Amino acid sequence: MAMASLARRKAYFLTRNLSNSPTDALRFSFSLSRGFASSGSDENDVVIIGGGPGGYVAAIKASQLGLKTTCIEKRGALGGTCLNVGCIPSKALLHSSHMYHEAKHSFANHGIKVSSVEVDLPAMLAQKDNAVKNLTRGIEGLFKKNKVTYVKGYGKFISPNEVSVETIDGGNTIVKGKHIIVATGSDVKSLPGITIDEKKIVSSTGALSLSEVPKKLIVIGAGYIGLEMGSVWGRLGSEVTVVEFAGDIVPSMDGEIRKQFQRSLEKQKMKFMLKTKVVSVDSSSDGVKLTVEPAEGGEQSILEADVVLVSAGRTPFTSGLDLEKIGVETDKAGRILVNDRFLSNVPGVYAIGDVIPGPMLAHKAEEDGVACVEFIAGKHGHVDYDKVPGVVYTHPEVASVGKTEEQLKKEGVSYRVGKFPFMANSRAKAIDNAEGLVKILADKETDKILGVHIMAPNAGELIHEAVLAINYDASSEDIARVCHAHPTMSEALKEAAMATYDKPIHI
Repeated sequence: MAMASLARRKAYFLTRNLSNSPTDALRFSFSLSRGFASSGSDENDVVIIGGGPGGYVAAIKASQLGLKTTCIEKRGALGGTCLNVGCIPSKALLHSSHMYHEAKHSFANHGIKVSSVEVDLPAMLAQKDNAVKNLTRGIEGLFKKNKVTYVKGYGKFISPNEVSVETIDGGNTIVKGKHIIVATGSDVKSLPGITIDEKKIVSSTGALSLSEVPKKLIVIGAGYIGLEMGSVWGRLGSEVTVVEFAGDIVPSMDGEIRKQFQRSLEKQKMKFMLKTKVVSVDSSSDGVKLTVEPAEGGEQSILEADVVLVSAGRTPFTSGLDLEKIGVETDKAGRILVNDRFLSNVPGVYAIGDVIPGPMLAHKAEEDGVACVEFIAGKHGHVDYDKVPGVVYTHPEVASVGKTEEQLKKEGVSYRVGKFPFMANSRAKAIDNAEGLVKILADKETDKILGVHIMAPNAGELIHEAVLAINYDASSEDIARVCHAHPTMSEALKEAAMATYDKPIHI
């Protein structure tokens, strides 16, 4: 099979756009809250409740499309959970803690001798906070540049076209709009009987600002966030134990990759108690005591820790918006039900990001936001949730896009597997960082790539070649016949592609 032709690409975009062509019947009116703008009574074309990755991106795009736009954000700082207490600060700490760990354990292997290495936690946290502050200010600058009205306050619907905003300065204003987009994101999912005080029992937010490195840290939940934050404090010296009710870590991950990933984390001294249920948590003493038992029932035991991180997932943040007053339908999980144009059952009211079904990821919310306002502007929007990449930012990182092997088996799809270990990659060996592999799944008959899974340093960067390939319906041979620079980590993807449709060269 040759490289995807220009005609093939044109056909792909034609098909995609036709399947999402706008229907003139869907022209609605909606309203959203607007805060301390001088023209609070004026009607906007678009009002967005929420200034996170989905909301602020939607606001900027809407303004770029010529729509009068207002964005309401209760936090008083743009960027939502992701920028303020999620993606960005956690990645800052992951990088800082990795640098410390490398200095302490790996520098000597590269001929770099350091007499002593110490953690200055306040300085590390300050660097994290500074990164957040600068990025938040950057978004405010983008709002000004694109003429987006920014209202700081908490918005509630009073009609499908009006939002009442309690501003953070103590005032109130009504924001009107033809189209209102709910982009309020998600919140930490609580567990019965466990009270998060953000001191000894913390959420992911509290785990970003611990005043000292805990000697013992217990993480409840073996998902993306729990493993990342456990990794941060483990590198800095904590004894980390992860308690997970399910039988595997990161259940959505490809099984083979997941097993290798767990072994890698165990080599980093992270302990796992799988198929384990947390019965109760007692924080009345100096530390915290957890009573646990096997998930299927059995003898109970006690775990002791200095800090417990509750990381059992996230839940849509839709409470307090008064959605029920205007008749917006939600599911049992509190997610707003929308059609393929992000429109709820109430004309003029839309929803994007974590408050609707689909991956709870910042970049998915951004794509939702762009597509939603494109539909509102009468253009073509498109988001394919089967082609959204996911990344765990530990070391090594794990990144994936498309189907897992387990999903293909369940769906009865005939497929081929190609793998290539980084132990056989020249660049990885040269920098002494060769743990991990690339795994490609392709249709047995057509060679179309169905899924790609990478465990490696910088896997989150390497995955995007695969994301592009999958979006263009490329075959494994397409990737294999692309010249990759040598020596690079990316060559492992090329070799895995070669292994999928034929044979690799370097193993």
